[in-house]
Amino acid sequence: MKGIAAENSIHCETEYSALKRVIVVKPAFMKINEVINETQKHYEETNIDIPLALNQHETFVNTLKEHQVDVCELPTEPDLPEQVFTRDIAFTIHDQLFIASMGEEVRQSETEILKSWLQKYGLPFQEGFSDSIEGGDVVIDGKTIWVGKSGRTSFSAIEELQSLLPSYKIEPLSLTEDILHLDCVFNIISDDTALLYPPAFTSSDLSKIKSQFHIINVTEDEKFHMGPNVLSIGNKKIISLSQNERLNSELESHGYTVISVDFSEIIKSGGAFRCCTLPLQRQE
Repeated sequence: MKGIAAENSIHCETEYSALKRVIVVKPAFMKINEVINETQKHYEETNIDIPLALNQHETFVNTLKEHQVDVCELPTEPDLPEQVFTRDIAFTIHDQLFIASMGEEVRQSETEILKSWLQKYGLPFQEGFSDSIEGGDVVIDGKTIWVGKSGRTSFSAIEELQSLLPSYKIEPLSLTEDILHLDCVFNIISDDTALLYPPAFTSSDLSKIKSQFHIINVTEDEKFHMGPNVLSIGNKKIISLSQNERLNSELESHGYTVISVDFSEIIKSGGAFRCCTLPLQRQE
């Protein structure tokens, strides 16, 4: 890890500009102890092969490093089986880092580890949401912030975020009950294009999204295999699950460079590449 200085270390304006610095956590203690999302229901009995998950995560981290991303790792804790999903515990909006208010008790201690790390390196952050809001529901689009109203993010917390960011436009999107986070069904991959699983949204919200973006639709099977949860790292390069062959071909046909990585063990717990990264800095 490179030296971390407080100055100019927090900055993210989009979901797709060149990724410079990111926080991850190894899936060293990853396990489905209690089912907390729809995906986990399918894998509760077989559970997680931790050595395989660690190997896949290492490949992903090495891929980031090969593309000049500074990867910072938080320490792992045996009693925190969901730690690998660092996107949920905070979110960066331009030059501010907000600590999330976690909706599930099993995940609440994860934010304390993050705060200790940030304090160690003198990186500023904001906290104190009065109700639950998680980073997987927050998608950055310049001065517009799309926020999923889900089982993990309340409307009151969305309103609170708007009050904290009066110069931004907060766009709430109501999700169907079976959807964990917004980034499982919607992801912006360029200034005019987004991945979308339409059945997750109301008709009015669909119209709102389609008025802003060219849409690449994701099938139900691809949604189950975390198709929208790609990670854009800049210059139209996208890290995507190797098993989603149709979607990857579609992305390539639109001029994107797809970097295929096998993340099949980690997606069993309900998240993929975006879920496993907390960006601190993207290129301005």
